[in-house]
Amino acid sequence: MTTLSYTADAVATGDGRNGHVRSSDALVDLDLGIPEDLGGAGGHVSNPEQLFAAGYSACFLSALNSVARAQRVKLRGAQVQAKVTISGGSAGFDLAVELVALLPDVPAETGEALLEAAHRKCPYSRAVAGNIPVKLSLDQQS
Repeated sequence: MTTLSYTADAVATGDGRNGHVRSSDALVDLDLGIPEDLGGAGGHVSNPEQLFAAGYSACFLSALNSVARAQRVKLRGAQVQAKVTISGGSAGFDLAVELVALLPDVPAETGEALLEAAHRKCPYSRAVAGNIPVKLSLDQQS
């Protein structure tokens, strides 16, 4: 059996959340800033929560497509939105995630079963299990 492996490589510089990130291949090359909602300047910059949401939504959609194929369910126009919330106070900051899947033409019961199966399969979901709350939601609007 062949073992697959990939290591993403990125470096943060500056002042962390008010700094810069760049991947080793330069495909990710972004200034970061603290969002206004957290007391920062905001502006035309990204932040770690947006990057986590982008990665999680893409990975979860891949897992969703995989489990749908295995169950012979055709997904057309499927989308996954990841909402990553950072909140905190004097004790520090915590993350929470809501994954909202748009599965047009898939019955609700089937869609919910696919979400649960994808959640068990997705490496991001497994990595955060027991550490941060993850809510799964099904949106059947098209």
